[in-house]
Amino acid sequence: MNPDDFEKRLRALEYFHTLRLIPGAWTVVRVDGRGFSRFTEAHFEKPFDPTFHTLMIQTAKALLEELQGIYAYTESDEISVLFRPDWKLFDREVEKIVSISAGIASAAFTQGCQTPAHFDSRIWLGVDPAQVVDYFRWRQDDATRCALNGWCYWMLRKMGKSVAEATSTLKSQSTAFKNELLFQQGINFNDLSAWQRRGVGLSWEIYEKAGYDPIQSKAVTARRRRVKIDEALPVKEEYGLYIQRLLDANQPTKDQ
Repeated sequence: MNPDDFEKRLRALEYFHTLRLIPGAWTVVRVDGRGFSRFTEAHFEKPFDPTFHTLMIQTAKALLEELQGIYAYTESDEISVLFRPDWKLFDREVEKIVSISAGIASAAFTQGCQTPAHFDSRIWLGVDPAQVVDYFRWRQDDATRCALNGWCYWMLRKMGKSVAEATSTLKSQSTAFKNELLFQQGINFNDLSAWQRRGVGLSWEIYEKAGYDPIQSKAVTARRRRVKIDEALPVKEEYGLYIQRLLDANQPTKDQ
């Protein structure tokens, strides 16, 4: 058999579509831990483990740097990375973006944890900045809701309640009920670390680095870029303004 014909015949059976992101759309890639409810229960303290928190920040940082994003937000076992409308990595091919982002997250988390972990990935598109602001406010609202539920659930479990009992106690209960439940055990939800209730933001900042020019024999200062980690994000409308300022600073110019 002709080797070229053989390769052509087998390659024809590969399934790889060429779907691309909508031109000019703001893009968010969101990765989520696969099976992390059981995974985290087996390897970390509940409801919030500082080691897991650190690993998620490291994973978000790897995604932000490797994929050339402008902002990353992480809460619980998920990470959302934002990209400018003119982002062109992987020629904006959806299949490449999804598979590689999941791979980067899985590798970064596993390297830090030293235990195999897997992430899946999906894409969200926003046609204007207002939708992007709404997206990140939505994810932060989810962070607050999940944090309150998590604290209540694990407090009940540690008090001896079964999975079914703890779940039944919290089912359809109001935010006020859950806050009171915690307060009765000496926990003020609003006094917990901000990162537990609001999530963590990662963005780029410019800083000055001192150096030495051996040719001119003098000290010099160079401007460098690094990832800034914000563990005390604002909330609600203020968080919306926080995201809007970031978008305003990253709007593509007409000649880009």
